[in-house]
Amino acid sequence: MNHRFRLSVAVPVHNEEQCVQELLGRIGSVLGGVVGGPHQILIIDDGSWDRTPKLLDEAARQDPRLSVVSLSRNFGHQAALSAALDYATGDALVLMDGDLQDAPEAIPTFMAKFEEGYDVVYATRSRRKEGWVLRLCYYLFYRLQARLSNISLPLDAGDFGLMSRRVVDQLRRMPERQRYLRGLRSWVGFRQISVPIERAERHSGKSKYGFWGLLKLASDGIFAFSTVPLRAATLVGAIAMGLSALYIIYALYAKFLLHHSPQGFTSLVLLIVFLAGVLLFFLGIIGEYLGRVYEELKARPIYVVDKITNYTPSPTASQTGAAETGELSGLTQEGAS
Repeated sequence: MNHRFRLSVAVPVHNEEQCVQELLGRIGSVLGGVVGGPHQILIIDDGSWDRTPKLLDEAARQDPRLSVVSLSRNFGHQAALSAALDYATGDALVLMDGDLQDAPEAIPTFMAKFEEGYDVVYATRSRRKEGWVLRLCYYLFYRLQARLSNISLPLDAGDFGLMSRRVVDQLRRMPERQRYLRGLRSWVGFRQISVPIERAERHSGKSKYGFWGLLKLASDGIFAFSTVPLRAATLVGAIAMGLSALYIIYALYAKFLLHHSPQGFTSLVLLIVFLAGVLLFFLGIIGEYLGRVYEELKARPIYVVDKITNYTPSPTASQTGAAETGELSGLTQEGAS
């Protein structure tokens, strides 16, 4: 690693006024020990309406390393991460959450693996501090996703991790709008390694991912990397046809050899309701895939920027194509040289 190496640490935030100063202080302390520079602290303000924007503006005036990209509204966590990819200027990029569950103090561990030649160093959650129900849901989801996916996805790995510049550039080339970044990171390839990290509790406030938000993220992860749900419809249909054929054989046997017809109005009704439920379930799955195709065809920007503070583009991370993958609509810039 030479003295010209630059590291970007990007954090999407949304209404994190209670912990943003602690976040910036801890990241700044860690970057002070990283060889090279000047490094970049990149905050993506995902439409905050509390005091977060004011605190970020004040911090940016005091710390030249801090760049703030404010989105025009709340576009969601994955869109904010996509904005981080577009505006990171370093030779490597660390993505982390803004609630301090991802500890900035893990960055030197990532850097050590990066110096060994790894392009992607991601954290795997060795231990979580959430309730047992949520931990069980996470455990089952990651394993279900890994079984269904058509690529190898790491277990218990979130967005927290480090990526080299060439990985970042490849991710920026991907045009899809329904994003599951940790899956795209695995799809890119290159040398990747996991680092077990104990996930801390939230510093303050409440999680911005509610039940429906987590469900949407989970569905994006499954539908973006697997067609198994569609193939399951074919399998269930084949099984139903096979069972129907067996029942027809039994009915003919009972009619002509045993001289009685199978009875059972209740069984017939239950069978019809069950098969109708199966059909509607798989129609819903087909609708999920169709809806994602519809969103891609509209080709709207992933996010729209309202304001940029204290940002200077780097030759290693040019903004060419930003309008294709992210924004450039309704943009003003402050503090850029």
